[in-house]
Amino acid sequence: MTPILSALAGALVVLALIALRSRLASFQAQDPADYRGKGPDFDLRRHLSGPLACEGVIFGPTGRVTSRFVADMQGSWTGTTGTLAEVFRYDSGTIQHRAWTLALKPDGTIIATAPDVVGQGTGRAEGSGVVLRYRIRLTPEAGGHVLDVTDWMYLLENGTIMNRSQFRKFGIKVAELVATMRPVPAQARQLAAAE
Repeated sequence: MTPILSALAGALVVLALIALRSRLASFQAQDPADYRGKGPDFDLRRHLSGPLACEGVIFGPTGRVTSRFVADMQGSWTGTTGTLAEVFRYDSGTIQHRAWTLALKPDGTIIATAPDVVGQGTGRAEGSGVVLRYRIRLTPEAGGHVLDVTDWMYLLENGTIMNRSQFRKFGIKVAELVATMRPVPAQARQLAAAE
């Protein structure tokens, strides 16, 4: 084998190993069945209901924090259809509103729509984990790009939800979000209403 062919074969093996790792041992490789039987059970109608407080950071493609945010969320349900209204306040001063509509299907599938989601997202809840996959259109100020999103939420024993999302363009990760969501205690709601 010539040195050029050897180098090419070696490069192909490395690329194949990277692709295999991405498929089998990465954030993207998680499956709802990985969380089956692991409690507490994440019930969207219960855990995404009422007022929620959220804080998080967004990492850019270099792994550095590019944005921080806090958000107020309000979930409400009628049967198997729910709305999650979100108001994000970013460290840049930007305020963003989003209203998700979530529909729970008899087979356990979650259908998710929002004004900036292209088409509809789909997902599933199993045990303590929930996954949603969708395409989101960024605001014109952020370039208007359409990104593929994988969004995982993990329910903790105290009711806190850990959220990790990856945003990809042409299969390449361009951003990652890590956030917490917690129910707002009744006392905190009363104080906020009094202000």
